[in-house]
Amino acid sequence: MKTYPEKFARLPGGGEPAWKIAYLFPSQGDWCEGEYLALNTNHLVELSQGRLEVLPMPTTSHQMLAAHLYGLLLAFAAGRDLGTVLFAGVLVRLWPGTIREPDIAFLLKEHAGRMSNKFWKGADLVMEIVSGGAEDRKRDLKEKRQEYAQAGIPEYWIVDPHEERITVLRLDGKEYAVHGEHLKGATASSHLLPGFSADVTTAFAQRLPSASPKQSRKPRRSKKS
Repeated sequence: MKTYPEKFARLPGGGEPAWKIAYLFPSQGDWCEGEYLALNTNHLVELSQGRLEVLPMPTTSHQMLAAHLYGLLLAFAAGRDLGTVLFAGVLVRLWPGTIREPDIAFLLKEHAGRMSNKFWKGADLVMEIVSGGAEDRKRDLKEKRQEYAQAGIPEYWIVDPHEERITVLRLDGKEYAVHGEHLKGATASSHLLPGFSADVTTAFAQRLPSASPKQSRKPRRSKKS
Protein backbone atom coordinates (compact mmCIF):
# COMPACT_ATOMS: atom_id res chain seq x y z
CA MET A 1 0.00 0.00 0.00
CA LYS A 2 1.29 3.44 -0.87
CA THR A 3 2.02 5.82 1.97
CA TYR A 4 0.14 9.13 2.13
CA PRO A 5 2.98 11.16 0.53
CA GLU A 6 3.44 8.55 -2.23
CA LYS A 7 -0.25 8.27 -2.95
CA PHE A 8 -0.67 12.00 -3.42
CA ALA A 9 2.77 12.78 -4.83
CA ARG A 10 1.21 13.73 -8.13
CA LEU A 11 -2.18 15.22 -8.82
CA PRO A 12 -4.15 15.15 -12.10
CA GLY A 13 -2.59 17.67 -14.44
CA GLY A 14 0.90 17.15 -13.06
CA GLY A 15 0.61 19.75 -10.30
CA GLU A 16 2.35 19.55 -6.95
CA PRO A 17 0.08 19.10 -3.89
CA ALA A 18 -0.18 22.16 -1.66
CA TRP A 19 0.44 20.13 1.50
CA LYS A 20 4.10 19.85 0.54
CA ILE A 21 4.47 23.44 1.70
CA ALA A 22 4.08 22.09 5.23
CA TYR A 23 7.55 20.55 4.95
CA LEU A 24 8.94 24.10 4.98
CA PHE A 25 7.67 24.64 8.53
CA PRO A 26 8.82 23.19 11.87
CA SER A 27 7.09 20.11 13.25
CA GLN A 28 4.51 20.53 15.99
CA GLY A 29 6.35 20.92 19.28
CA ASP A 30 9.40 22.48 17.60
CA TRP A 31 8.09 25.97 16.86
CA CYS A 32 10.05 28.83 18.42
CA GLU A 33 8.84 32.36 19.05
CA GLY A 34 10.73 33.83 16.11
CA GLU A 35 9.16 31.39 13.66
CA TYR A 36 5.72 31.96 15.12
CA LEU A 37 6.02 35.75 15.01
CA ALA A 38 7.18 35.55 11.39
CA LEU A 39 3.94 33.87 10.30
CA ASN A 40 1.96 35.94 7.81
CA THR A 41 -1.64 34.78 8.11
CA ASN A 42 -5.14 36.14 8.58
CA HIS A 43 -6.03 33.17 10.78
CA LEU A 44 -6.03 33.27 14.57
CA VAL A 45 -3.01 31.23 15.61
CA GLU A 46 -1.56 30.79 19.09
CA LEU A 47 1.69 29.20 20.25
CA SER A 48 1.60 26.79 23.19
CA GLN A 49 4.58 24.72 24.29
CA GLY A 50 6.10 24.91 20.82
CA ARG A 51 2.87 23.85 19.09
CA LEU A 52 0.65 25.94 16.84
CA GLU A 53 -3.05 26.08 17.69
CA VAL A 54 -5.31 27.40 14.94
CA LEU A 55 -8.42 28.94 16.47
CA PRO A 56 -11.87 29.12 14.86
CA MET A 57 -12.65 32.42 13.17
CA PRO A 58 -14.98 34.46 15.39
CA THR A 59 -18.64 34.70 14.47
CA THR A 60 -20.62 37.93 14.28
CA SER A 61 -22.23 37.16 17.64
CA HIS A 62 -18.83 36.49 19.19
CA GLN A 63 -17.55 39.85 17.95
CA MET A 64 -20.67 41.70 19.11
CA LEU A 65 -20.22 40.32 22.62
CA ALA A 66 -16.48 41.06 22.59
CA ALA A 67 -17.09 44.62 21.37
CA HIS A 68 -19.56 45.22 24.20
CA LEU A 69 -17.19 44.01 26.93
CA TYR A 70 -14.25 45.81 25.35
CA GLY A 71 -16.26 49.04 25.31
CA LEU A 72 -17.16 48.69 28.98
CA LEU A 73 -13.59 48.02 30.07
CA LEU A 74 -12.14 50.72 27.81
CA ALA A 75 -14.54 53.36 29.13
CA PHE A 76 -13.79 52.38 32.73
CA ALA A 77 -10.01 52.27 32.31
CA ALA A 78 -9.68 55.35 30.11
CA GLY A 79 -11.89 57.45 32.35
CA ARG A 80 -9.59 56.71 35.29
CA ASP A 81 -6.29 56.59 33.40
CA LEU A 82 -5.73 53.03 34.64
CA GLY A 83 -3.97 51.46 31.68
CA THR A 84 -4.35 49.99 28.21
CA VAL A 85 -7.18 47.81 26.89
CA LEU A 86 -6.89 45.95 23.58
CA PHE A 87 -8.89 43.28 21.77
CA ALA A 88 -7.92 40.11 19.88
CA GLY A 89 -4.90 40.73 17.74
CA VAL A 90 -2.64 41.68 20.61
CA LEU A 91 -0.26 38.83 21.45
CA VAL A 92 0.35 38.06 25.12
CA ARG A 93 3.58 36.20 25.84
CA LEU A 94 3.09 34.02 28.90
CA TRP A 95 6.60 32.55 28.91
CA PRO A 96 9.13 31.46 26.26
CA GLY A 97 7.37 29.22 23.75
CA THR A 98 3.81 30.14 24.76
CA ILE A 99 1.98 33.12 23.28
CA ARG A 100 -1.78 33.54 23.53
CA GLU A 101 -4.19 35.96 21.88
CA PRO A 102 -6.99 36.78 24.36
CA ASP A 103 -10.26 38.23 23.15
CA ILE A 104 -9.62 41.19 25.48
CA ALA A 105 -6.45 42.09 27.37
CA PHE A 106 -5.74 44.82 29.92
CA LEU A 107 -2.43 46.08 31.29
CA LEU A 108 -2.13 48.52 34.18
CA LYS A 109 -0.47 51.86 33.54
CA GLU A 110 2.43 51.01 35.85
CA HIS A 111 3.16 47.95 33.72
CA ALA A 112 3.29 49.81 30.40
CA GLY A 113 6.93 48.79 30.03
CA ARG A 114 5.76 45.26 29.27
CA MET A 115 4.24 46.38 25.97
CA SER A 116 5.98 46.25 22.61
CA ASN A 117 4.80 46.30 19.02
CA LYS A 118 5.37 42.53 18.81
CA PHE A 119 3.70 41.32 22.00
CA TRP A 120 2.89 42.05 25.63
CA LYS A 121 4.85 40.37 28.37
CA GLY A 122 1.89 39.11 30.32
CA ALA A 123 -1.25 41.06 31.24
CA ASP A 124 -3.18 42.11 34.33
CA LEU A 125 -6.62 41.01 33.15
CA VAL A 126 -7.72 38.87 30.22
CA MET A 127 -11.12 37.86 28.90
CA GLU A 128 -11.94 34.88 26.71
CA ILE A 129 -15.29 34.30 25.01
CA VAL A 130 -15.83 30.56 24.83
CA SER A 131 -16.79 29.42 21.36
CA GLY A 132 -16.45 26.52 18.96
CA GLY A 133 -16.57 22.82 19.75
CA ALA A 134 -15.40 20.65 22.62
CA GLU A 135 -11.71 21.21 21.90
CA ASP A 136 -12.13 24.98 21.90
CA ARG A 137 -14.14 24.91 25.13
CA LYS A 138 -11.45 22.80 26.77
CA ARG A 139 -8.82 25.32 25.68
CA ASP A 140 -10.59 28.28 27.29
CA LEU A 141 -12.04 26.55 30.34
CA LYS A 142 -9.07 24.40 31.36
CA GLU A 143 -5.86 24.93 29.41
CA LYS A 144 -5.86 28.72 29.37
CA ARG A 145 -7.03 28.82 32.97
CA GLN A 146 -3.91 26.89 33.95
CA GLU A 147 -1.61 28.87 31.65
CA TYR A 148 -2.85 32.31 32.64
CA ALA A 149 -2.51 31.40 36.31
CA GLN A 150 0.99 30.01 35.73
CA ALA A 151 1.89 33.27 33.97
CA GLY A 152 0.74 35.25 37.00
CA ILE A 153 -2.14 37.10 35.33
CA PRO A 154 -4.16 38.46 38.27
CA GLU A 155 -7.64 38.13 36.77
CA TYR A 156 -9.31 35.98 34.10
CA TRP A 157 -12.87 36.41 32.86
CA ILE A 158 -14.42 33.38 31.15
CA VAL A 159 -17.45 34.46 29.14
CA ASP A 160 -19.54 31.44 28.13
CA PRO A 161 -22.37 32.26 25.69
CA HIS A 162 -23.65 28.67 25.65
CA GLU A 163 -24.16 28.62 29.42
CA GLU A 164 -24.88 32.37 29.49
CA ARG A 165 -22.44 32.67 32.36
CA ILE A 166 -19.53 34.96 33.18
CA THR A 167 -16.97 33.49 35.58
CA VAL A 168 -14.49 35.88 37.16
CA LEU A 169 -11.31 34.24 38.45
CA ARG A 170 -8.75 35.91 40.70
CA LEU A 171 -5.21 34.70 41.22
CA ASP A 172 -4.69 33.06 44.60
CA GLY A 173 -1.08 31.96 44.87
CA LYS A 174 -0.31 29.89 41.79
CA GLU A 175 -3.92 29.02 40.96
CA TYR A 176 -7.17 30.79 40.28
CA ALA A 177 -9.96 31.04 42.80
CA VAL A 178 -13.52 31.82 41.76
CA HIS A 179 -14.29 35.45 42.56
CA GLY A 180 -17.80 35.07 41.18
CA GLU A 181 -19.98 33.02 38.84
CA HIS A 182 -22.67 35.17 37.30
CA LEU A 183 -25.70 34.18 35.23
CA LYS A 184 -28.36 36.31 33.53
CA GLY A 185 -30.00 38.66 35.99
CA ALA A 186 -26.73 39.22 37.85
CA THR A 187 -23.78 41.57 37.55
CA ALA A 188 -20.20 40.35 37.10
CA SER A 189 -17.68 42.45 39.00
CA SER A 190 -13.89 42.68 38.99
CA HIS A 191 -11.59 41.94 41.90
CA LEU A 192 -8.61 43.70 40.32
CA LEU A 193 -10.53 46.82 39.31
CA PRO A 194 -13.00 47.79 42.06
CA GLY A 195 -16.03 49.41 40.49
CA PHE A 196 -15.77 47.70 37.13
CA SER A 197 -18.71 45.45 36.34
CA ALA A 198 -20.78 44.05 33.50
CA ASP A 199 -24.48 43.28 33.51
CA VAL A 200 -24.74 39.67 32.35
CA THR A 201 -28.17 39.99 30.75
CA THR A 202 -27.11 43.04 28.75
CA ALA A 203 -23.85 41.38 27.71
CA PHE A 204 -25.48 38.27 26.28
CA ALA A 205 -28.11 40.38 24.52
CA GLN A 206 -25.27 41.57 22.26
CA ARG A 207 -25.72 38.65 19.87
CA LEU A 208 -27.76 37.66 16.87
CA PRO A 209 -31.08 36.11 17.99
CA SER A 210 -30.15 32.78 16.40
CA ALA A 211 -27.06 32.56 18.63
CA SER A 212 -28.99 32.42 21.91
CA PRO A 213 -29.40 29.03 23.62
CA LYS A 214 -32.60 27.25 22.58
CA GLN A 215 -33.71 26.50 26.12
CA SER A 216 -34.37 29.51 28.29
CA ARG A 217 -32.96 29.53 31.78
CA LYS A 218 -34.36 31.18 34.84
CA PRO A 219 -32.07 33.87 36.30
CA ARG A 220 -30.05 32.64 39.25
CA ARG A 221 -28.16 34.53 41.86
CA SER A 222 -24.45 35.01 41.51
CA LYS A 223 -22.06 32.77 43.41
CA LYS A 224 -19.21 34.58 45.12
CA SER A 225 -16.20 33.34 47.01
